Amino acid sequence: MDDTSDVGRVIDAFFLYTQRATPATEKGAQALDRLLRLAEHHDSGQVARVAGFIASVHDGATFRWDPFELRMLDVEISDDMLACLDALRWGRHDLHRLVPDGERRVLQVLRAWGLVPTAARPDAGGPR
Repeated sequence: MDDTSDVGRVIDAFFLYTQRATPATEKGAQALDRLLRLAEHHDSGQVARVAGFIASVHDGATFRWDPFELRMLDVEISDDMLACLDALRWGRHDLHRLVPDGERRVLQVLRAWGLVPTAARPDAGGPR
């Protein structure tokens, strides 16, 4: 086995990864920003689905999301969701960190749509 060809394959794989990951991440960040703006400023049935998706992208272990939801949304919204999923697939960054004030905005959307568990709400009352 030739070590030079192994190194070449690793370099080629890294180059291919970078070529795909960078634009996917950029598109995903832009898409998440659009979805956040939608969830922050509208309250239609579609936006409830958007808020659920944002919750899942932020914390998939806590918030499950059904991909069949894509069928119930406008094409532009579902395209943005797919862009977010593609960015997550490449896994270079948490998407909310690539959006201006992303952490605060995501948590605000989750609270507004009742998606934060009661124990996690600072205004839930009870012992602190």
